[in-house]
Amino acid sequence: MSESSKNSRLPSILTGLRGLLMLLAGLYALIFPGMALLVLTVAAGALFLIDGVLGLWSITFGGAKTGNFWFDVVRNVLSIISGVLILVWPLLGTLVWAMLLVYLVAFQAIFVGVMEIVVIVRERESYARIWPVLLSGALYVLFGLLLVFWPLSAATALVMVGGVLMMIFAFGLFGWAWKLYQAGH
Repeated sequence: MSESSKNSRLPSILTGLRGLLMLLAGLYALIFPGMALLVLTVAAGALFLIDGVLGLWSITFGGAKTGNFWFDVVRNVLSIISGVLILVWPLLGTLVWAMLLVYLVAFQAIFVGVMEIVVIVRERESYARIWPVLLSGALYVLFGLLLVFWPLSAATALVMVGGVLMMIFAFGLFGWAWKLYQAGH
């Protein structure tokens, strides 16, 4: 095989490898959701640390002048502190970040559900049937309450849903890689 034909297939091979990595990550998240959550949190901690260090470096040496010097310094120092805390205590960091995200989703679901119920009751004359919207609002509130009362189970379930979505995306990448391969790319 000539060098040009090897290079022409590179996009399809790289897309296929991307799909394989996505599939493996999705399977890992499905089989080991707690460990996947821990890995994601440690990666986030490393990103916080790197972002804070690079931010402080760019303020000090890189000429990044935004006009909000102290705000930028505080933000970057907090990013460094968060990154170090997560990397030093990854399990605690995982629990804190997972709980924060679950409670954020929970309170949003409760708010949306209550608002749907309030709006449909106020404007019930405008609708032929109000029970589907009432049911939807009640399900949102119920979902939010389940998240509030069982946050760790909810975080695990959300990681598993993310794993399923990664696997679906991986199969899309496999299809795209096959089309690229057939087109000679």
